[in-house]
Amino acid sequence: MIELNGTFIAQIINFLILVVLLRAFAYKPVVNMLKARQDKIQESLDKADADAAEADKLLAQYKAKLAAATAKAEEIQKNAEKRAAEFREAEEQKVKADIEQMKKSAQADIERDRAKAVEKLRTEMVALSMAAAGKIIAKNMDSAENEALIAEFVDKLDKDKIGDLPC
Repeated sequence: MIELNGTFIAQIINFLILVVLLRAFAYKPVVNMLKARQDKIQESLDKADADAAEADKLLAQYKAKLAAATAKAEEIQKNAEKRAAEFREAEEQKVKADIEQMKKSAQADIERDRAKAVEKLRTEMVALSMAAAGKIIAKNMDSAENEALIAEFVDKLDKDKIGDLPC
């Protein structure tokens, strides 16, 4: 069995002193160091969680800004397309009005040229009529010669007739 002698008691006392000394000088600093490390790790984890939450918040803000910018860009594009369509329509109307004006101007020019041609033809007809009348009077012909002269005059007028203008 176990003998209880002075050595055993001294060993127990030495062990207890060693435990107290180790607890005071080794265990407490190690525990304090582990506690500090645990606190530091927890602080880092808390900071990481806070940073992640901040990053999520910023991401949501950026997504909202991106959505707003996209909507604004689409609105600008729609407005630009609308203005382009209005401009194109206005230009088409202007071109149509210009074409209509050109048609009216050309029609007026044609009418003016036609009136000049008719006036010229009348002038020539009067001159020819005067020439024919002068020949008739100068010759004092009989009715057969008068008829032949008039037929010749009418044939000459038919040859000189311009387009569908009346003589």
